[in-house]
Amino acid sequence: MLSNKLFEEAQQYIPGGVNSPVRAFLQVGGTPVFMKSAKGAYLFDVDGKKYIDYINSWGPMIVGHSHPKVVEALKQQAEQAVSFGAPTEQETMLAKLITQMVPNIDLIRFVNSGTEACMSALRLARGYTNRSKFIKFEGHYHGHSDAFLKKAGSGVATLNIKVNAGIPASVVADTLVTSFNDFESVETLFRENESEIAAVIVEPVPGNMGCVIPKPGYLQHLRNLCNKYGAVLIFDEVMTGFRLARGGAQELFNIQADLVTFGKVIGGGLPVGAFGGKKEIMSKIAPLGDVYQAGTLSGNPLAMVAGYTTLSMLNENPQIFGSLQKKTEYLEIGIREVLSKKNLPFTINRIGSMISIHFCSNEVTDFVSASAGNNEIFKNFFHKMLLNGVYLPPSPFETWFLSDALTYQDLDETIQACQKSI
Repeated sequence: MLSNKLFEEAQQYIPGGVNSPVRAFLQVGGTPVFMKSAKGAYLFDVDGKKYIDYINSWGPMIVGHSHPKVVEALKQQAEQAVSFGAPTEQETMLAKLITQMVPNIDLIRFVNSGTEACMSALRLARGYTNRSKFIKFEGHYHGHSDAFLKKAGSGVATLNIKVNAGIPASVVADTLVTSFNDFESVETLFRENESEIAAVIVEPVPGNMGCVIPKPGYLQHLRNLCNKYGAVLIFDEVMTGFRLARGGAQELFNIQADLVTFGKVIGGGLPVGAFGGKKEIMSKIAPLGDVYQAGTLSGNPLAMVAGYTTLSMLNENPQIFGSLQKKTEYLEIGIREVLSKKNLPFTINRIGSMISIHFCSNEVTDFVSASAGNNEIFKNFFHKMLLNGVYLPPSPFETWFLSDALTYQDLDETIQACQKSI
């Protein structure tokens, strides 16, 4: 296989042969598959093999890979310029569209990644409240900024990293961690640190320990606590934004966050991020206020036009969200039927177009319960599915993402592949 040769060469020049750890296949073993092209619902590797894609660039390819409208917009922009380092009309167009689509966002600042968005939102929350401590949840991943890499799930859990080298203890001293979906524990943290907590940052639907659904009333509980103690509620919607609903998790759960972060979906899959929220808070960011944040390539015109084109399609065709939900439900029913006939424990979590399979018999509601899954079964399942032409996230701690480019024939083929694989 050409992938084997390419991986050997990559390891000579790139740490571990990859530019993001989860791609290294360490959790599942074997050699990473090197991709060459993608179209619609499919990936094509360097050996020419076709895969039905359930990663979708970790979420943003909601309308499918290389959508003709997005490709055309990129071509037209590239002919004009690929970067300015100066303001463009495209930035304002995308900012205006996002504020129209997402509830409770008055102002938005573009950055270059989800990590940068979350890092900046936390700094802003600290500057706004003049407090230092913040609450995050075990297994939630908000990027690799130092303060967030405390029980961060996903890639950290996949690599079984217990202590993050290079991060001083003082940096994470103000990071308070508790269990997701535990009503009492987060309330206890607030009581114990009554006037010191600047923010709560949460994935409203965690996707970095598999897909985990918030218990009824839990997000409202966080909203109430932030109101009571004067903390900023930050929704990390890098995964859920524009995927679970037109207005993201805020719309789906009818919860108003103070700040919201987004990732590459707002760039149509190109490297981009953003944080936005109430004018009162966002006005603290430079040049309006004294919380500094900057980025030479922020608002890159290629990302702006790709994002504007993608979000416009979602905005003008809200039925896409219903279509995605029906397809994901269809997939769950099919896989559940296959697995139920086998002598294997399993739990399937699904919401909207996010879904994950956990090979355990317990309910999966937090990182501890997600960790109870049989990783050896997942490892074998992953490689069998890969062999049968289905590309899944190479970790049991990652959610699957569906695109609307998937047909019901693709879903049937996936269910058949599951039958063969299991």
